[in-house]
Amino acid sequence: MSEGPIRRHWSLAPLTLLYRIVTGIRNKLFEWKILPSEEFDIPIISVGNLTVGGTGKTPHTEYLIKLLKDKHKVALLSRGYKRKTKGFQLATTDSTAKEIGDEPYQIKKKFPDIHVAVDADRRHGIHQLCESTATENTEVILLDDAFQHRYVTPGINIVLMDYNRPIYEDTLMPTGMLREPASSLYRAHVIITTKCPKNIKPIDYRIVAKNLELRPYQRLFFTAFSYGDMVAFNDPTRHRALSSLSKQTHILLVTGIATAAPLVEKLRESTDQITHMEYGDHHNFSRSELQLISNTFAKIGATDRLIITTEKDAARLSTCQLDESIVDHLYILPIEVEFLQGQQESFNNYITDYVSKNSRNRIVHQRADAHKS
Repeated sequence: MSEGPIRRHWSLAPLTLLYRIVTGIRNKLFEWKILPSEEFDIPIISVGNLTVGGTGKTPHTEYLIKLLKDKHKVALLSRGYKRKTKGFQLATTDSTAKEIGDEPYQIKKKFPDIHVAVDADRRHGIHQLCESTATENTEVILLDDAFQHRYVTPGINIVLMDYNRPIYEDTLMPTGMLREPASSLYRAHVIITTKCPKNIKPIDYRIVAKNLELRPYQRLFFTAFSYGDMVAFNDPTRHRALSSLSKQTHILLVTGIATAAPLVEKLRESTDQITHMEYGDHHNFSRSELQLISNTFAKIGATDRLIITTEKDAARLSTCQLDESIVDHLYILPIEVEFLQGQQESFNNYITDYVSKNSRNRIVHQRADAHKS
């Protein structure tokens, strides 16, 4: 577990006790049906987590889109974190990251044929997707970061857990990083342990499974990140393979994500000459910061030099006025999900079977047949 032990702020323990009481009462209100949770006649898959910070939701959501989009009309519904707009917004190819948020922008840009919408009220957003003439052909909805949004009951609840920060070793905020107690995991149908090293051994799988204390209806999967060819920021047709990097290559790495350690580790396989300018998750770059990036890059004297950033950061940088000295050398490094231990087919079948058996057309026909009989 390369990122070291989980940090705990024990001085904040009294606040954690209060937080536990509040979250506990809220969850009980849903369990007692005092707070309503709505079900819908359409396949809904939620991708979320129990922890604060990056567990790989966007790459896993993109994996689901790739899996489903050729046979079903897919819609993604997100709250649009840090967007400058309010209410329900249906993304177009002209939408900006400021209007819909960096992650929805990234997904709409990569998958222009799917519906992408943002709404803090997920129930309202689902009704809009299902009832609006522009999106009434929607056949399956993916909910981004919605495990805590209990006003909707998804057909499949997927929870992601960082291999380097297992929830059974963590504690509630603000002492730890958990949004809810680890016991809340019972609501999940699928748990995916993400960011695994590709060389982990079978004993590691068994240890994780034992510590999670899985229930009979729950499925456990393990994934790792793989990295594709770098894509030029100003020309998506221009690629550069990671294998082209050498010990003489100097990289200026610019990130505004929750956890950049796996990315740094990957780049260090090619070169140790890495200058990392690290910002907070979902960071919006100011003019002075962009100038600092430009000045830092200008000071790099290597012949082979380039700037690398993530897809999420590129979404935010696309709204900025970048100096040409940055744009000409800026590359985006895409992340993809790889299932380990031969689990890919099992996961794919689980998802596609659920969507096929719960399609809107199938439900309509079943109701019509029942009415005739």
